[in-house]
Amino acid sequence: MSMSSETATQVAREYYNSSDADHFYSEIWGGEDIHIGLYESDAEPIKDASRRTVDHLLDRIGDLNQHSTVIDVGSGYGGAARRMVERFGCRVTCVNLSETENARNRRLNEQAGVADRIDVVDGSFEELPFEGGLFDAAWSQDAILHAGNRPRVLGEVDRVLKPGGRFVFTDPMQSNDCPDGVLDPILARIHLADLGSPKFYQGVAEDLGWNDLGFEDLTDQLVNHYARVLQVTEDRQSDLNGKISDDYLERMKTGLQHWVDGGRNGHLSWGVFLFGKP
Repeated sequence: MSMSSETATQVAREYYNSSDADHFYSEIWGGEDIHIGLYESDAEPIKDASRRTVDHLLDRIGDLNQHSTVIDVGSGYGGAARRMVERFGCRVTCVNLSETENARNRRLNEQAGVADRIDVVDGSFEELPFEGGLFDAAWSQDAILHAGNRPRVLGEVDRVLKPGGRFVFTDPMQSNDCPDGVLDPILARIHLADLGSPKFYQGVAEDLGWNDLGFEDLTDQLVNHYARVLQVTEDRQSDLNGKISDDYLERMKTGLQHWVDGGRNGHLSWGVFLFGKP
């Protein structure tokens, strides 16, 4: 990638720490799970669809219990971690680069009575501040795209996973056969040089010696999600005045439309990966 890891990390940190971004994701996404949802209808609340994604990933990763340790890389507001604790009683370590999001995560954990089961760490997933072989499972939702060095992220996950551990994750990607240049409007909006692809992640996993336990292509849900977020943003724009700048909202709406168009044109991909460390 042409963007250094340090630059990509700083760009992402500054964006997610901004007041506009914090208000947008907490107001529009529901403030729990800021990732792509799984929708059963066009008018479904974003929060419900987002929670369905968490539950689906929990179904895929399986076999967690109160003794399990899980790392969530790029954990946002920690909705997945709280759901894991609710369902399995496991211990979760959240690693996230936005101090603003992490502060909200800690508050929500306290309110939910699960702060004793969830550690929230300010840090980058390109250099995880943990010894090797510490976690039974790893988790990430729509976060690795922000890394300047994506193979390094997967390498760090491999390092901290125990033998036999599983890694479940999603990421907005370009399609395997995406033509050069067509995603430039999206990449410019989110300050990235490129996106990963299913083949890219599968190749990195193969290099690490992981077992590929199945990729679910759910790209249609990416289109559903960004279209839904755009609709809700437009419907609630008057409510957001005074909380979020007009400039941010206009740029956000333009960016959301680019994602919808890219998905409909077959240039984007999204789905659920599951890998096992031997």
